[in-house]
Amino acid sequence: MAEERDRRDDQRDTVRGEALGSAPVPLSVLDLATVGSGVTATQALKTSVSLARLAERRGFHRFWVAEHHSMPGVASSSPAVILGHLAAHTERIRLGSGGVMLPNHAPLVIAEQFGTLEALAPGRVDLGLGRAPGTDGGTAAALRRTDRLREGADEFPQALSELIRFLDDDFPDGHAYARVHAVPGPVQGTVPGGVQSADRPSVWLLGSSGFSARLAGTLGLPFSFAHHFSAANTIPALDLYRETFRPSAVLDRPYASIGVSALAAEDRAQAHRQVLTGALSMIRLRTGRPGLVPTPEEAEAYPFSELEREFVDSWLANVEYGTPDEVREGLDGLVKRTGADELMITSTAHGREARLRSYELIADAYGLPGGHPL
Repeated sequence: MAEERDRRDDQRDTVRGEALGSAPVPLSVLDLATVGSGVTATQALKTSVSLARLAERRGFHRFWVAEHHSMPGVASSSPAVILGHLAAHTERIRLGSGGVMLPNHAPLVIAEQFGTLEALAPGRVDLGLGRAPGTDGGTAAALRRTDRLREGADEFPQALSELIRFLDDDFPDGHAYARVHAVPGPVQGTVPGGVQSADRPSVWLLGSSGFSARLAGTLGLPFSFAHHFSAANTIPALDLYRETFRPSAVLDRPYASIGVSALAAEDRAQAHRQVLTGALSMIRLRTGRPGLVPTPEEAEAYPFSELEREFVDSWLANVEYGTPDEVREGLDGLVKRTGADELMITSTAHGREARLRSYELIADAYGLPGGHPL
């Protein structure tokens, strides 16, 4: 029992972090390696490195990247590859997936990828998992080599169980995979001369509805909700997570983060110009015209229809944007309404400077350490 408590305490520390400055909860970053008009994927990924280093310097708790496919404006189709690169450019900040879409991959492959990341960055790797495809149906079929997309989602609990057993190397005797091992992993500590690693990736469940909330609660896992694109479901999903939570070897009480879209600038008008680019990107995505993130000038000149204007208003209602004080007020209010244990901040803007400046200003608003002019 004492060993289980120690493990649970250690794991809780990795998900809880430390609220520095005057932030009510730990602040973290969700990055999509967005590609703007006139920008290459190489430049976008360099910006992700700069952003991760800024987040580490300013005391953000973790830095996650999300898996998306067949979207020209998003360069984060391979989270494990990007995270390996980020591990080489950071030293302390936790790195993870927000998330890896489990139905797109064999559980053993994910266990090997994130076991490798854990070996590269011991004690600071998170494995956030989702059950959505992260793309359209045709692309999902191409990824999975099957058109049985519904079955892939329905089999999520079984695939999750398999993945966790690979991470822990604890399939029971007689199981078909009892002699199959994810390497790097625990098996290396059981062979002659082997030394057991003290850490393994911290597993999170991600969701935008009640399914993953209930599953995370039942399994006693940390949960991250996508408030930034499913705001109406945030409080019901978090309530469900807390109601169904069962203490586990991982956590003794619920721990929920929420993804929130936020962008700070020196004045509200400047911030609005930037967040409008994200709204236009979403309109194009949802109408089957995905592209690069437009420039603020392109977004302002776009002839929005009445229906599109309604969508923009609805979308921006769930984005915290404006001056640093306005963004802080919005984020603090969100924590009070939801009881979130952590905020995972994501910002879509066209330019590198606008995104980096936004995180600097948010950090300044909360008095986080390490500030200096860009």
